[in-house]
Amino acid sequence: MADLKKLAIKLGTDGPHKVLPTPRMIKLLYNGAYILQTTSARYVWEHPYYPQFYIPRDELETNARSSGLTITEGETYRSPEHDDDGGSSGKAVLAQQLILTLGHKSTDRVLAFSSTLTGGPAAALAGLVKVEFESMDQWFEEDTPVFVHPKDPFKRIDILASKRPIRVFIDGEVVAETGMSSHLYETGLSCRYYMPFTALNPAVLRASKTRTRCPYKGEAEYYSVEVKEKVHEDVVWFYRTPTLESGAIVGLVCFYNEKVDIELDGKMLERPDTHFGKSKPSENKKPSAV
Repeated sequence: MADLKKLAIKLGTDGPHKVLPTPRMIKLLYNGAYILQTTSARYVWEHPYYPQFYIPRDELETNARSSGLTITEGETYRSPEHDDDGGSSGKAVLAQQLILTLGHKSTDRVLAFSSTLTGGPAAALAGLVKVEFESMDQWFEEDTPVFVHPKDPFKRIDILASKRPIRVFIDGEVVAETGMSSHLYETGLSCRYYMPFTALNPAVLRASKTRTRCPYKGEAEYYSVEVKEKVHEDVVWFYRTPTLESGAIVGLVCFYNEKVDIELDGKMLERPDTHFGKSKPSENKKPSAV
């Protein structure tokens, strides 16, 4: 539980990056029952990249009585300051671990922030509960399943068809060329250029077992590319079954702008400097989805 304690102390002391209400009905499905349905959830950004849903503890407890859910208290997390005698009596309670049990199934990946956090940077978390996303069987916004993690309400995706000619180079060799593509603009990220599979030189492609998931686009599958006897790992991806909002890229392939050279309209584009260029998809670093 070291990571849970670390999160409790960090957020309970420094506060979250941002907190906003959402009017959407949030539902939690766990072991065959809806253990919570609420319109009082909060978007909580624990870091700048994307939010999590936090829920009011009193609503979780109220719903528990009708769903058969049992809630027990686990470890208490206090502020790191020591009092004079080195004990814990003078430390403020920041949060408490909760254990949710329904039938034979149980999870202790739950963090309830103290209702006494009414002042300071963590005030917005007072009385809220974080249920680890992966610990539930399914989360819903209204009646739509949430995939991977909650979407950032300040992000959007636009997919625009284009006839601007594109060529992709790796180590000076053309590995893809097309006069028809779809340009995907996602808030805060570089434009991605999706093209037909037939735009690729199939001789350089190498199958990859890597998979990553994105709440906005779906599960990505990958190819590596071999040029001049050097394998460039997982530089091409595609979505076999993208989400509804990204349906226009089904069956199209895309290269990492950060790892290849892309010529658009006869002009070589500058490689963007992002975290995608500093790690491999297989390393599963957050945020990892393309």
